[in-house]
Amino acid sequence: MPAADHQVILAAEGGENDPLQLFIPPFYDWFWSAVVLVIIAVVFYRMVLPKFQAVLDERTAKIEGGLAQAAKAQEEAAAALAEYHQQLAEARAEASKTREEARAEGTAIVAELKTKASEDASRIIETAHRQIEAERQSAAVSLRAEVGTLATELASKIVGESLEDSARQSRVVDRFLEELEADQSATTSVKEG
Repeated sequence: MPAADHQVILAAEGGENDPLQLFIPPFYDWFWSAVVLVIIAVVFYRMVLPKFQAVLDERTAKIEGGLAQAAKAQEEAAAALAEYHQQLAEARAEASKTREEARAEGTAIVAELKTKASEDASRIIETAHRQIEAERQSAAVSLRAEVGTLATELASKIVGESLEDSARQSRVVDRFLEELEADQSATTSVKEG
């Protein structure tokens, strides 16, 4: 049995010491426990604690770096989203502008084609009027010549003399045509009235 245990037994049997003495260790246990505690504390403070602190600092730096990167990524995402919305708005405005330009251009083309068609129709009508007028004049000249020839022949047969003279022939034809036109205008006036 060790000596410390022996003393505890003796103290319990003899009652010579106070019962609290049983729970209080002797001074040398205190001293050597304190020395060992100080040595462990110094070793812990000098060797272990800096390693823990370095690990904790590294983790703190990683966490702060991760938070900074997350904040930066969030800012970049917000900027990209804002840029996307801006580009989308610009694209919509551009599409609207292009649509309006196309409508205006289409309207202008339709108006231009209508104007061109109207001009073409006017030109065709004018050409037809000129052609009709030219054919009418040609027919009038041709008719005059034929009527003159027929009238001269008829007058020669009626009068019994030759109207071969050009001046006389021309006068007879003109007088006949004037009478014919007068008869036509009188007939037209009667029909209209």
